[in-house]
Amino acid sequence: MTESLSATQARRIALAAQGFTRARPASVAARHVHRVMDRLGVLQIDSVNVFARSHYLPLFSRLGDYDPALLDRVFLSRTTHYVEYLAHEATFIPIADWPLWRFRMEDFRRRWADEDSWLSRNARTVAWVQDELRSRGPLRPADLRADAPRERGTWWDWDEVKLALEHLWRTGDVAVSGRKGFERTYALAEQVIPDPIRSQEVSRADAILELTRRAARSSGVATQSDLADYYRLRDRATIARSIAALVDEGELIPVQVRGWERGGRPLPAWRHRDAVLPRRVDAAALLTPFDPVVWFRERALRIFDLDYRIEIYVPAEKRRFGYYSLPVLVGDRIVARVDLKADRATSTLQVQSAWWEPHARPEDADAIAAELMLAAHWQGLEHVSVSGWGDATAEVHGALVRAGGSVGRHAHVREGAT
Repeated sequence: MTESLSATQARRIALAAQGFTRARPASVAARHVHRVMDRLGVLQIDSVNVFARSHYLPLFSRLGDYDPALLDRVFLSRTTHYVEYLAHEATFIPIADWPLWRFRMEDFRRRWADEDSWLSRNARTVAWVQDELRSRGPLRPADLRADAPRERGTWWDWDEVKLALEHLWRTGDVAVSGRKGFERTYALAEQVIPDPIRSQEVSRADAILELTRRAARSSGVATQSDLADYYRLRDRATIARSIAALVDEGELIPVQVRGWERGGRPLPAWRHRDAVLPRRVDAAALLTPFDPVVWFRERALRIFDLDYRIEIYVPAEKRRFGYYSLPVLVGDRIVARVDLKADRATSTLQVQSAWWEPHARPEDADAIAAELMLAAHWQGLEHVSVSGWGDATAEVHGALVRAGGSVGRHAHVREGAT
């Protein structure tokens, strides 16, 4: 029998699965970071630093004010529990999950096996890079550049060395052993991944089954497209078989969510058996564009009525919401989006634009103001200022004033930030 859920119930289940029904801890420790990762499975990495780099934000959204250096210690130390791979886009994953991605590594290897591929045409560069890592251990690209051969023949080009590292990372021959600043350090996989983990064999079918299971657990309730997108799985036939197997095992329960339709027909969906339906969601959070709650545009529109796309690559004069606008969660609704910039020179969090979403309520401005003040404190900023661009700016500014923060106004200039 297929269960029936309202759209509100499905939304609350999804938010609970992502950890938004748990109270933020008074003091954040490594165990809280691991707990968040247990729920998310992956943490997407992004270089844009106009407010804070994306991988720092999901922890802030769920845990509140924490020391960003804690993330660096947990994810980037040589004794880390995590490693980087393409498990959505570039993401941190548990190091124990490395064997689950061998099928993707082998897909890259087969794709590049042809004699006309980049790897084949640049075999000498690839071999040199591997030899350097084998003899010298983990290296930054800058380290390789410093000791690169000085001749400039037909084979040697610095861009080719960087490409070699990226290709070898995708095929699993090389792993990212850490970062200095935001620059990766690379090493041979055997120098990073413990032998008992690296030697495990997981078939393609078993890996996709396990990843589908994890996507379902992290989503709470999901369609097949939702489950496929979570880990960017393209083998839809194997995903369909995985869903069927998980239904047979009782881990997935077929559901029909009212309003989840395509072409006037209900979309097949499944609830994970461990998913919890909370009576209410009391969260308030700023969300990165790469948070699993909103990273799949189709799902964000279906669950939150949020038509969301970041505008980094949109010309400044054509942007509707701002360079890097963040959705704002209040309760179980996405109520607004705000474009933030950390102006370190003036120690100010600039709200460059603020816009209401269709499900906003008048009282939501106070929750937004509280999150903005918390975000400023988290980033070590003393002030918050609000521009006049956006239909929510007046209410947000007023709420900040009522909250007693150090708040001002600034003119908005539509320009790209880095």
